[in-house]
Amino acid sequence: MGFSSLSLLARSSCSSSSSRICLVVLVAGLAAVGAASCSPAEQQEQDRVARLPGQPRVDFAQYSGYVTVDARAGRALFYWLVEAPPSAQPSPLVLWLNGGPGCSSIAYGASEELGPFRINSDGKTLYLNPYAWNTVANVLFLDSPAGVGFSYTNTSSDLHTSGDYRTAVDAYNFLVKWFERFPQYKHREFYIAGESYAGHYVPQLSQLVYRKNVGVENATINFRGFLVGNAVTDDYHDYVGTFEYWWTHGLISDATYRILRVRCDYEASEHPSDACINALDTADSEMGNIDPYSIYTLPCNDPGSLKRNLRGHYPWMSRAYDPCTERYSRIYYNRADVQRAMHANITGIPYSWDTCSNTISENWGDSPKSMLPIYRKLIAAGLRIWVFSGDTDAVVPLTATRYSIDALRLRTLKNWYPWYDHGKVGGWSQIYKGLTFVTVTGAGHEVPLHRPRQALILFEHFLKNKPMPAQP
Repeated sequence: MGFSSLSLLARSSCSSSSSRICLVVLVAGLAAVGAASCSPAEQQEQDRVARLPGQPRVDFAQYSGYVTVDARAGRALFYWLVEAPPSAQPSPLVLWLNGGPGCSSIAYGASEELGPFRINSDGKTLYLNPYAWNTVANVLFLDSPAGVGFSYTNTSSDLHTSGDYRTAVDAYNFLVKWFERFPQYKHREFYIAGESYAGHYVPQLSQLVYRKNVGVENATINFRGFLVGNAVTDDYHDYVGTFEYWWTHGLISDATYRILRVRCDYEASEHPSDACINALDTADSEMGNIDPYSIYTLPCNDPGSLKRNLRGHYPWMSRAYDPCTERYSRIYYNRADVQRAMHANITGIPYSWDTCSNTISENWGDSPKSMLPIYRKLIAAGLRIWVFSGDTDAVVPLTATRYSIDALRLRTLKNWYPWYDHGKVGGWSQIYKGLTFVTVTGAGHEVPLHRPRQALILFEHFLKNKPMPAQP
């Protein structure tokens, strides 16, 4: 849906007052934020979040707003930066991406996983997350692609033609412009992280940033590596590993497992056959009313919750993860006072904010079958690559990730071993030449949601490129 009906015209300028506030330009619904006449400091001040409604006091700064990534099409991406507290500075900068495709990083990463705040059940107030990742890094959440969360496009067809390639290009353009707005982060250690379908976003954006940096001395984007969790990686191995997980965890029958292995031949065909779809439906029925994204967690049976059908590119994804906390975020981020505080929805997007966009997910275009070729190139380039997996996720499970890593044929530097948190096993790890793999025991698809302390330990070790603790 386009926003051409919005024809608010204004001239870009900076105020001559002492506050020097940079004005926002609205042209046919496109927010041209941060005009050339405004300094980076003035643009940052414009994006500063003084305090969110219902927010407890904090000792760190936060900013949010829009960056135009394609002026001609009218595509602008929404970001939320939560800085590390002054006592932890200077810290690295980490970009976080959620997947879907079509799901909001504000809704998931920021609001129920690794962000500094969680939303109370009243949908009005926030409370602090003691295991927030911004305790050790500056975390930049991005809603991507346009049409997801508060990010928008002025070209209706964009919502029906999204895909991996344009998502990576727009995200790269976002980074280039964002670093101009926040020059203090130029040359700072920079990492990209994400989960689920961001298993596509993260390697592809990483490859693009790496390529743009080749031959550039003292590059602005000081890219060091990436971190992905429960990540869609390689179609064939994801399918095989997922069906095996269902069977070995007692979720499906022997007969259904055999049919899935025979009928769902994703190495030979990109599109599942009718026989495969029927077998998937049988598997779904055999699993019963469980949360496949966290198989030992009670599902949310709130009638206000949404169940999304993600079948298409990834037909085993019968239901998106939908804990009741999504209901709280829908209430909170649709509030006008929250949107004003975050400088969001400044063009009057003609639909309610939601955690995921069905329009985006149902019309997803290009999606390469494997990320492994990118892994091989970036490993050869010497970038830091860590992969983690919550072991109670039945959608992009541990077995799928292990098959994909095994296909890389990397040399093992440190064999499979348990890592510890306060004397208890937190998971297992294996270190390869060029890649570190970590599991988190008892965690589902959203590892920082289910095991927040262990996830923060993992993140800290990734930033230091230090093996997970092997001693109780």
